[in-house]
Amino acid sequence: MSIVLQDILTQEILSPKDNISVFIRREDLIHPFISGNKFRKLKYNLLQAKAENQNSLLTFGGAFSNHIAAAAYAGKEQGFKTIGIIRGDELESKISENPTLKFAQECGMQFKFVTREDYRQKTEDYFIENLKHEFGDFYLVPEGGTNTFAVQGCEEILSKADSQYDFVCSAVGTGGTISGLINSILPHQKVLGFPALKGDFLNDEIRKFAHNEHWELILEYHFGGYGKVNPELIAFINQFYKVNQVPLDPIYTGKLVFGVMDLIEKNYFPENSKILLIHTGGLQGIAGMNIKLKNKHLPTIEIDV
Repeated sequence: MSIVLQDILTQEILSPKDNISVFIRREDLIHPFISGNKFRKLKYNLLQAKAENQNSLLTFGGAFSNHIAAAAYAGKEQGFKTIGIIRGDELESKISENPTLKFAQECGMQFKFVTREDYRQKTEDYFIENLKHEFGDFYLVPEGGTNTFAVQGCEEILSKADSQYDFVCSAVGTGGTISGLINSILPHQKVLGFPALKGDFLNDEIRKFAHNEHWELILEYHFGGYGKVNPELIAFINQFYKVNQVPLDPIYTGKLVFGVMDLIEKNYFPENSKILLIHTGGLQGIAGMNIKLKNKHLPTIEIDV
């Protein structure tokens, strides 16, 4: 992808215990609009789309999807028409109230809103064929961007300099990012994944792409499931920002960092471990989450992004 990749910062953050060192890879700083793992996942997909002489990208996402926002901007920059299949037909009349969808629309993305029931059919052949009848030919990018090209991009997150770390930790959505990390670690390292979704079904998805068994999913920090938060998590995100000046999103990275810090307190990691956290971006979703929190009269995320 010819979009300029900005310098990536790795910084040490305050650890709950002196004998455990924690660092965070600021993948969120890669690009102002295609940040973190979305840049990695789209990179080779866009190259493939150009190789196939495709003019349109079609993809899927929910109301505050980081992937929808990133795909819309990347398509605009790279000269693709973009089509977003959005989960929730009730959202069609609420675009102006939704920061993510409004941004994607301003980038030129065309939307098709479908019911949640229909959305569950998005991988079925008949569903894709119907979309081709409606929109013409397109290059399909899966929900969350995860496919072999996405994993290839995420394999580039780590470099030889990262051999110093014992553990590499990442939030998990569709499994593409963690698969790339698993494929690029060294034998002495282990990858820990912190799913944002409830359930253990992701193990099988990851094994489709991962080439070794040096990894584990930590299932206790989803806070009730995808998009679910509570005051404890919001307070943690705000305090973490005050202490470390690193913004976290409530869907993915907030839960990741909360989980790692809690495991350090519980002596999960051996003494003198060096831990690398991967900041996968997603900060654009804070505005939408704050709208939901305000509507419920709950504390909001106090971060300027």
